[in-house]
Amino acid sequence: MLNWVEIDAAALRHNLGVFRERLGSGPLLGAVVKSNAYGHGAAPVAALATRFGADWLCVNHVDEGLALRAEGHQVPILVMGYTPGDRLRDLVRNDLRPVLYDLAPIERLAEVAAADGQTVPIHLKVETGTHRQGIPASEVVAIATRIRDLQGVRLEGLSSHFANIEDTTDHGYALRQLETYRSIDAQLRDADLAAPIRHTACSAAALLLESTHLELARVGIGMYGVWPSRETLVSCRELFETEIELHPVMSWKTRIAQIRDVPEGEFVGYGCTYRTTRASRIAVLPIGYHEGYRRSLSGVAHVLIAGRRAPLRGRICMNMSMVDVSDIPALSTDDEVVLLGRQGDDRITVEQLSEWSGTIPYEFLTGIHSSLPRVVVNDLP
Repeated sequence: MLNWVEIDAAALRHNLGVFRERLGSGPLLGAVVKSNAYGHGAAPVAALATRFGADWLCVNHVDEGLALRAEGHQVPILVMGYTPGDRLRDLVRNDLRPVLYDLAPIERLAEVAAADGQTVPIHLKVETGTHRQGIPASEVVAIATRIRDLQGVRLEGLSSHFANIEDTTDHGYALRQLETYRSIDAQLRDADLAAPIRHTACSAAALLLESTHLELARVGIGMYGVWPSRETLVSCRELFETEIELHPVMSWKTRIAQIRDVPEGEFVGYGCTYRTTRASRIAVLPIGYHEGYRRSLSGVAHVLIAGRRAPLRGRICMNMSMVDVSDIPALSTDDEVVLLGRQGDDRITVEQLSEWSGTIPYEFLTGIHSSLPRVVVNDLP
């Protein structure tokens, strides 16, 4: 293989075990596999996650749900993003549960489902302080009443999402959002319109706030062994005597395509941005920003070769990058190069790559091109 991503099954199993322990036996665990499982590969991750105890799968859009059904998954699949009107029939016929936040698509879905002789379980997203999706508190009871009166749909879930729970060690805003959510839930219960499955918890909330666990938790970034933020890690260390360990699931690898001897004073790569300060050996790697190895890593990132760090030299190209291997002896073409992950005693983390490239782990991971093979490793019985 030229470039590939490795998915550590043992690490994924461990991380799901961490969240199951935090949640206890009551709440359902929803594995969030949207956006190609945060870049890890939806097909292999969904297969592993359900094998390791995930009760639900959570996706962004209908096509992601259809792909999982085509893979043979029978567990409930929650579609959390927008579903256009012309895709509602796909929801109905493939047993996908939509998250909805406006009355018009609810009524249209009811019409489509009733015509098919089906009843679709739907989840309402309520506004608690993120102002991205969500039904205002003043409208929730009226919409839930309308759902009760419609054929073709039934209210199964009530959801919301926290705005800044992972951005701070002060969780006052998240707790105020939770209070708003509880107030809305109480209104529905008073009107005999309660949703049986309530869910607000993301990875950070599942780790930090037991009060958010409810009937379902949506576990995303943490399942992949990545802390939602440094603040979440600090908060966990302050709250719990026992250290919570998350194991990175992804490694990203390539190979040496060529090794060149470059004299002192010569330029390497586009734009003449790097000039050798000594006679150097430069290894060319067959990976660039098209594959998701960001151009912003140019001149700041390192890779691992033979267990040692090799710095990037010059600009990262569309499909190639150059690294300085002058101090790493006995290398050959086709030798393995680690872009992300462990080699020998050293590790390059997604947090490092994100800091070097000026972004966050979520964006870095999801930016790894979906065409690269995802290979499952350490899959023990």
